[in-house]
Amino acid sequence: MERIYIDYDMARFTRKDITIVDLELYDGRRFENLEPRRLFPMTGLEKYITLLDNEGKEVAVIRDLRTLPAEERKIIEDCLNEYYLIPRISEILSCHEKYGVLTIKAVTDRGEVSIEIRNILHGLKLLYGTRVLLRDNNDNRYEIPDLDRLDRKSRAMIDAFL
Repeated sequence: MERIYIDYDMARFTRKDITIVDLELYDGRRFENLEPRRLFPMTGLEKYITLLDNEGKEVAVIRDLRTLPAEERKIIEDCLNEYYLIPRISEILSCHEKYGVLTIKAVTDRGEVSIEIRNILHGLKLLYGTRVLLRDNNDNRYEIPDLDRLDRKSRAMIDAFL
């Protein structure tokens, strides 16, 4: 089967479950029970979204979510947000290092958390200048979507370790 690339308004999605969609192409072809996944989950948040069938085989690829109509884009984004459930940090309450362990207390979109990171080099990743990914000792992931949107106090605390 050939790979189908989806751009603009050539497809319509229907959400069936938390992370499952049906796809109908403009030419009438239908595909059911597809799971959207990012081909590049760390760096490609809006580009190259694969749609996998029940057997894990790729049916189609969305080249860029930003080209889809708003309603279709929201369906795919909601599925991806459920699958890649990563709490987003909006404020840092405290940040200190003791005995080589960095402890960050922060406010996320899922509530307050305490994050312990043993290896700062592997636990804190700055991507594209303003996005930060954090991975704690238990392999839980957190994200600061945009450093520039943090308040000055939070920014000063995290900058000391980036």
